[in-house]
Amino acid sequence: MARGEGAEQYAPKELKNPLSVKSKLCYAIGGAPYQITGTALGFFLQIYLLDVAQLDPFHASIILFVGRAWDAITDPTVGFLVSRSRWTGIGRMMPWILFSTPFAVLTYILIWYVPPFEQGKVYWFLVFYCLFQSMQTCFHVPYSALTMFISTDQKERDSATAYRMMFEVMGTVLGTAIQGQIVGGASNCPSEPNDTDSRNSTAINPPKVTLDETKQSYLIAAGVIGIIYVICSLIVFLGVKEKKESSRKKSHLLTFRQGLWLVMTHGPYVKLVLGFLFTSLAFMLLEGNFALFLTYALGHRKEYQNILLVIMLSGSLTIPWWQWFLTRFGKKTASYCGISWAVPFMLLIVSVESNLILSYLVSVAAGVSVAAAFLLPWSMLPDVVDDFKVNNPDVRGHEALFYSFYVFFIKFASGVSLGISTLSLKFAGYVTGSCSQPEAVSLTLRVLVSPVPVALIAVGLLILKTYPINEERRQGNRKILQEMLESEAETAALGTSV
Repeated sequence: MARGEGAEQYAPKELKNPLSVKSKLCYAIGGAPYQITGTALGFFLQIYLLDVAQLDPFHASIILFVGRAWDAITDPTVGFLVSRSRWTGIGRMMPWILFSTPFAVLTYILIWYVPPFEQGKVYWFLVFYCLFQSMQTCFHVPYSALTMFISTDQKERDSATAYRMMFEVMGTVLGTAIQGQIVGGASNCPSEPNDTDSRNSTAINPPKVTLDETKQSYLIAAGVIGIIYVICSLIVFLGVKEKKESSRKKSHLLTFRQGLWLVMTHGPYVKLVLGFLFTSLAFMLLEGNFALFLTYALGHRKEYQNILLVIMLSGSLTIPWWQWFLTRFGKKTASYCGISWAVPFMLLIVSVESNLILSYLVSVAAGVSVAAAFLLPWSMLPDVVDDFKVNNPDVRGHEALFYSFYVFFIKFASGVSLGISTLSLKFAGYVTGSCSQPEAVSLTLRVLVSPVPVALIAVGLLILKTYPINEERRQGNRKILQEMLESEAETAALGTSV
C-alpha cells in the first residue's frame, strides 16, 4: 500500500531521508573486528593451543569450552545491561562500543602470547580468553542492536545489514589472511604427514628456535589485528549517528527474568534461533576443525591457510548476490538454498583421496554457502524484532535482548561442540607438537567436518521450515509499524502545536 500525501506529512524525518551510503559504510565497518578476531580464533586457536602452546588436548578442550560458555553467558548479561542503559551525549549504544575497545585489544593480544612458565599456563589462556570474550561482547551486543537505532525504516535497516554482512565476510577474509599468511609458513614440518618417517627427528619435534619464531609470528598477527580493531571502532564512533526515539512511549524497565520470558515466548524468535542454532553449529564445527583436517587428514600443511583464505574470499564476493536473492525470492527461500548448498561439497571433500586442486575448487563452492550463513541470521533478526513490536506495542527498548540471547545460544552450543570435538581428538590419540598423527585422528577429523555438520544442517533447515514470518507477514508488519510511527509523530506534532 503506497503512502499518501497525508502520511508523508507526518512521517518521521528518518523515513523521508534515507541513510547515506557513507553512514551505511561507517556502520558496516564496525562488524569487521568481531569477524576478524572470531575467524582468527575459530580457525587457528585450536591448532595454536595444541601445536604452539603445546597443551594437552584435554586442557585445550577445557579452554575452548569454558571460553565459549563464558562468552555465551556474558551476552544476555550485557544485553540486559544495555537495555537498561540511559541515553548519553554520544548515544546509548556508542559508549559500550567505544570504551570496550582498548580492553578487548589488550586481552586479545595476550591470548596469543605464550607465557615463559609451564605451571599455570592453562590458566593464563583461560583467563585472557574469557576476558577477551567479555570485552568483545561489550562491543558486539550493542553494535548489533544499533541496527534498530540507525533508522526506523525496515528497507534501510536491511540495506545497512547487507553492507554490514559484506564487511563482516571481508573481516573473515582479513582475519584468515593476516593470521594465515603470517603464521602459516612458520613450521618446518613436511607438507605430507607420511613423509616424516624418512626425515630426522627434528621433523617430529621442531627445534626450540623454530617454535620461538612461530610464537612470535602469532604475536605479530595479533598486534596487526588489534590495530585494525581500534581503527574500525573509531570509524563507527565518528561516522554513525545513533537516533534517539524521543517521540515514542517508554515502557517500564523489566527485570532480567521478565525480559527473558518475553523474548523466549515469542514463537517466531524461538524457531529462528533454534533453526540457526543447528546450522551455525555445523559451520562452527567445520571452522574449528578445518585447519587440523587440512593439515593431518589431507596433508595440505603448507597450503591450509591459502585454502581457508579462498573460502572467505568466495564468501565475501557472493554476499551482494545473496542480498539480491533474498530480496527477489524471500529470506526463507534464501536460507534453504544458501545453507544447503554446502552439503554436497562437505561430503565430496571427505569422500575422495587428497587432491590439492579439488580442495581449492571445493573451497570456492563452500564459500558461497558461508556467505549465506553469515548474512541470513542477521538479516532475519530485525524482522523478528519488528514482529514482536507489532504484537507488543507497549514494550520498548528491549531490542538488545533479542540479539544477545541469540548470540548466547549460538556461542554456548558452539562451546560444547568444540570442547567435545577437541576432547575426541585426545581419545583418538592426538600427539601434541607432532608433525604426523595416528590414522584414528584423521578419521575423527573427517567425521567432524562432514557427517556431523551435514546432520546439523538437516535438522536446522527442518526447523526453519516452521518459521512463520514469510514475505507477506514481513511486509504486513512493516506497514503496521510505519502507521504506528506516523501516528506517534502526528500526536507529537499536535501536542507541540498546542
